[in-house]
Amino acid sequence: MDSIVVLKPGTRRLSCLYTTAIALLILALCTGGLAEVPTSPPILTVSQIHPGMRGEGHTIFAGDTIEAFEFEVLGVMPNLVGPKADIILVKLTGGRAKDFGVAAGMSGSPLYIDGKLIGALSLRFGDFTHDAIGGVTPIENMLDSNTSSVGSAVAHSAAGVANEWSARSLQPAPIETPLVTSGFYRSVLVQFADKFAALGMTVGQGGTVDDTGNERALVPGDMAAMVLSRGDLTLSASCTVTAIVGDQIYACGHPVLGFGKVLMPLARAHVLTTIASPLSPTKLINVGNPIGTVTEDRSGAVVGKLGPAPPMIPVELTIKTSAAEQHLHFEVVNHPQLTPLLVALAIMNGLSANVSSIGDSALQLTGTILLDHHTAVRLQDTFAPSDQSVTDEYFVASSLEGLLSRILNNPYEEVKINGVELALRGIPEHRWARIDTAWTEKTEVTSGETVAVKVLLRPYRGPAFVQTVQVKVPEDVSHGPLRIMVSDSESLNRTTHLFTSDPQIRLAGIDELIRLQNRYQRNDWLYVSILEPSPTVLLQDKELPNAPISQVMVLGPRRDSGDTVLLWESAVGQSSVPMDQVITGQQFLTIMVR
Repeated sequence: MDSIVVLKPGTRRLSCLYTTAIALLILALCTGGLAEVPTSPPILTVSQIHPGMRGEGHTIFAGDTIEAFEFEVLGVMPNLVGPKADIILVKLTGGRAKDFGVAAGMSGSPLYIDGKLIGALSLRFGDFTHDAIGGVTPIENMLDSNTSSVGSAVAHSAAGVANEWSARSLQPAPIETPLVTSGFYRSVLVQFADKFAALGMTVGQGGTVDDTGNERALVPGDMAAMVLSRGDLTLSASCTVTAIVGDQIYACGHPVLGFGKVLMPLARAHVLTTIASPLSPTKLINVGNPIGTVTEDRSGAVVGKLGPAPPMIPVELTIKTSAAEQHLHFEVVNHPQLTPLLVALAIMNGLSANVSSIGDSALQLTGTILLDHHTAVRLQDTFAPSDQSVTDEYFVASSLEGLLSRILNNPYEEVKINGVELALRGIPEHRWARIDTAWTEKTEVTSGETVAVKVLLRPYRGPAFVQTVQVKVPEDVSHGPLRIMVSDSESLNRTTHLFTSDPQIRLAGIDELIRLQNRYQRNDWLYVSILEPSPTVLLQDKELPNAPISQVMVLGPRRDSGDTVLLWESAVGQSSVPMDQVITGQQFLTIMVR
């Protein structure tokens, strides 16, 4: 049977040992009958808690030494964070917690009355308060593996206003989870701070260390971390361990990300010190080696399991500028919401490190996203400096974040990414040109004739110049008017509906989505397309130009299913020219075929 332990602060020995049978018997006496629950420490349920009761909590303020602090129960607040999600209101009255207050990183700190666990410190009440008031998630809620998702949503509603002191002073909020980062620049973290704050995390600098191997086994009151990224760039979210049941670890007392079932490395964490602050006291933390897997991130607790850590996605990032070349290797968790954000953050960070070398340069992105059992996704795009309020590197990062999100959140199947290889190159000068006008020297042509289309381009600086593009009129084209579209890649993709507002609606599966992505035209080329006034049917990822009316009528009913799009023009010819600079804009011409 599994053994349950209670740690005496400041020691490495276990003061009490309870078997599964004894734990279940105590729980049965508390609740009035035997219940189907996991093995747990001796506990007090909410029904047994009343104002005036006193006890002690366990947490770490510095190093790896667990310290005790005293608390007094003020009462129970029923349904505070959701249906059947009561909170025990306590006041920290002794020990260093009285001086520090409820600090970021203390969430999960176990609280005991007469040696029985009542729950985890998880909420803080107000700012600039005289007393250290906290909320406790009852232990029975933490041990409930079927925790309601309602509590998670409510908890994140509070977390969303965690940085608004005026709002938080009126309602409780989950204790902030320190997001330990290393290898990142402060300016980059500031740009992403709102996204992490919405998840209830406060961004701070930290570090990674290799454990010596002499550490004690993880016990209640220790610090643990959910590893989001590791390697040259690391991010980990840390909180306190509340209870250990067999090889299961219960921590935090509230959701960190609220994603439900997850697979993330679980690591031990070490507290450097705790900073006292009337507004935002917090622990400064280093993260050690992985010791297991985080499997649940729900409203009542973060749950993990000791043992091997799950695999992560390896990312190779190379940034080349006129001054230097930088190579970064790191790993990120494989998660539909987190992977795109973490890779975008890494791109921003790498570009920010080289911003002085990049200067007023265009950026060329190339790369490959390796997928398990599917064709690799290819990337190739160029980004020119802009005069908008957001930084140029933000456009590069957000573009890649959007692509990864489309792949990982596709509606067809779960995708496993085996690796991401990215290269960013700074191209000297501000290489950008706008299509100003276009013309042909002939307005009447014959079938099969090659037409010279002249395009006037206006660059960012310097004189306008003319680029000639040769495009051939098809042999079998009908007599009459034809439209010529001179465009950039975005206009061409939009016109041909390769990417609609939701292109996945009309696709048969992930393979079709990948094929469309790999057909996406590059934005540093100039495109000239001949359009004929005849229907084109887009069926999933296939284009059927010059579709006869009978075919259009047969496929018409399929349009309601979303996998078929009907266009009233067909692209019957196309030419393109590499320009080595970003091209924007479009122009239309009309020619007559005799």
